[in-house]
Amino acid sequence: MTEPTRTRNLDIYGHAPLAWSRARTALSPSPAADLPFFLTTVRPNGRPHTTGIGAVWHSDTLYFVSGPGTLKSRLLAANPWCSVGVRLSGLDLTLEGTASRVTDFPTLDGLATVYRSGGWPATAIEEGFTAPYSAPSAGPAPWYVYELALRTAVAVASEEPHGATEWTFAA
Repeated sequence: MTEPTRTRNLDIYGHAPLAWSRARTALSPSPAADLPFFLTTVRPNGRPHTTGIGAVWHSDTLYFVSGPGTLKSRLLAANPWCSVGVRLSGLDLTLEGTASRVTDFPTLDGLATVYRSGGWPATAIEEGFTAPYSAPSAGPAPWYVYELALRTAVAVASEEPHGATEWTFAA
């Protein structure tokens, strides 16, 4: 289980730090919940690039899919540092870390099952996933699968209990 090594209260109104378990639980709805995830990568000139992604939180890890020819995949190949933002129920969350391709077939096969349970008919293949369709921004199949090695997370609560917290995770 991913547990923070440090918790820092960012709240300026006197609220207690948020518990990481709240964010982790909010990330774990059914894959069919269709949460809005946005990936930010960095261009060589330092400009950010942000785009929507198909992501799932599974076994305390964030996974996402991208076609090998897309700008996001090309940028990750050059610089794996990235952030992923998501609006959860009562919580806005940003996850930061490094993304790496998942190439282990048993892991890919298990993740394809997770995506299928959410309604996307993904099938694991040696390169990643294939399916009859994907988002137009994903490019043509096959699609790579990435795992985010979490380094920091920041949450701002929009429902009680309110607060703002940063968590740091072991590298």
